[in-house]
Amino acid sequence: MEKIIVSVDLPVKNDVLFHAWLDSAEHSAFTGSEAVIDPCVGGSFSAWEGYIWGKTLEMESPTRIVQSWRTTEFSDADSDSNLEVLLEPTSKGTRLTIHHTGIPDGQGDMYREGWEEYYFRPMLEYFGE
Repeated sequence: MEKIIVSVDLPVKNDVLFHAWLDSAEHSAFTGSEAVIDPCVGGSFSAWEGYIWGKTLEMESPTRIVQSWRTTEFSDADSDSNLEVLLEPTSKGTRLTIHHTGIPDGQGDMYREGWEEYYFRPMLEYFGE
């Protein structure tokens, strides 16, 4: 199993980002692709039109979200990976750090690039960088 840590500084307050991450319409808007999210512990979610899915395991508003996470790239034999989303206030907004663990071997670099291309870049644009 692989793990990655990726982060980006965003010009948005962490409470706004926390709620946007867990809101179907906002998540869809900042990624540019459909997301469906039940915003509670135990609630399921999907993003990128069903490419990503899982469940929200823990929430500490407005600084931390933990989710089980998998994509259509995982085999049936692969366990869900674990996603910890940390939202740290900064003088200019929020530092978003993603600790992504339990990634199937050989897929870590692909997801590192995916977080940057399909989340961080559109989020910078959406939140006004």
